[in-house]
Amino acid sequence: MGHAVVVGGSVGGLLAARALSDRFERVTVLDRDRFPEVAAARRGVPQSRQAHVLLAKGAAALGEMFPGFAAEMVTSGVPVGDAHADCRWYLDGYAMRQAPSSMQCYGVSRPLLEHLVRRRVRALPDVEIIDGAEVTGLLHDGPARGSRGRVLGVRVRQDGADREIEADLVVDAGGRGTRMPVWLRELGYGEVPSSTVRTGLVYTSRHYRYVPGGDDFAVVMAPYPGMPRAAVIVRQDGDRVVLLLAGMLGAEPPVDDAGVRAYAESMPGPEIRDFLRTAEPIDEPVRMRYPSSVRHHYERMPRRPAGFVAVGDALCSFNPIYGQGITVAALEARLLADEPGRYFERAARLLANPWSLATGSDLRFPEVKGQRRMVDRLLHGYLARFRVAAARDAALGAAFLRVSNMLAGPAHLLAPHIALRVLRGARRIPVSRGGNPPAEVDLSGSSRI
Repeated sequence: MGHAVVVGGSVGGLLAARALSDRFERVTVLDRDRFPEVAAARRGVPQSRQAHVLLAKGAAALGEMFPGFAAEMVTSGVPVGDAHADCRWYLDGYAMRQAPSSMQCYGVSRPLLEHLVRRRVRALPDVEIIDGAEVTGLLHDGPARGSRGRVLGVRVRQDGADREIEADLVVDAGGRGTRMPVWLRELGYGEVPSSTVRTGLVYTSRHYRYVPGGDDFAVVMAPYPGMPRAAVIVRQDGDRVVLLLAGMLGAEPPVDDAGVRAYAESMPGPEIRDFLRTAEPIDEPVRMRYPSSVRHHYERMPRRPAGFVAVGDALCSFNPIYGQGITVAALEARLLADEPGRYFERAARLLANPWSLATGSDLRFPEVKGQRRMVDRLLHGYLARFRVAAARDAALGAAFLRVSNMLAGPAHLLAPHIALRVLRGARRIPVSRGGNPPAEVDLSGSSRI
């Protein structure tokens, strides 16, 4: 095939370019930002300084596209941890039992990950990366009304001059702020159907100096109904530890030292509170607002033009506290490598599981606005017992992590052998919640929590 243009040069766009380089003679990546020569945060990626981690599935996908990528991360100073043995997980306030596993996670910062991927993509002979180039519109074969039409390229403004770039395929990797739905509406294709789950998430990240000797690669305290707060600490490259505090539904995390310590005191376990007693900050907190998760359903459009696809947050943006974005972008890129022609239908099937996982967790909160099914109440009840039982049964923790690392779909948690472990749990299991003395939980009836 001929020429593909990727609109957006962040991680999702770069991975798309790598995938398309196997099918197209030329691939051009356009981004309005100026790319740094080293690993550094940039204005066009506002979440650059926020906490990041690469899931096991994402690391595997990157390794397929860039052989030796995991080793390259480690050589660059990225710490590696066992997602089960080296990470402390608090689910619904209960500490999940730890155990060795084969699931590795990588504490790679967003600037370093993007830098390593961009360096690999720049080295491809058929890919050109052009920064400082803003895409302002689409080239199209004529009025869309009554016909499918086709995208023929993009309009670009660079150094004060406008020009046109023709392409056989245009990839929208413009992130949450993409203009593609607006451009398609202006061309006469109507609205792009979308799903939205509003959480009102606000989160902050701050980096601290890493002091060797700590046992944990990461500590994750997930939110749950009645506790719309989350806290995460994870080791990152550069001998740092990043602290993420998040709040939903109006529970905004503070940025002052006293407020941060008080926020940590309210969390289920003592680890983050204890960490902050001696931690040395090396930068200032950075706050972000994430009002809702949004999924664009291009596959449901009655008509859409040929010659374009969308990837990453431009297609579906998830609640960031679940850490799915980069992994999903890598899996979408693999779809492009196979066959772009039926991409949107195949991407919809790919997105079904991670979207269900993320929004299902958010919709447990009665205050969160979004579409609910009749079966959700029963499912949430079962999963509540699952989380309690995982405090004692490491096999349940492993099942949870396989799903959260996107190595298995959510249905894995309902498999007969998993359900049996939940239902056959000891009648009264002592588990710790909220840093308080162990609570007695009756798994055969209603949980007293």
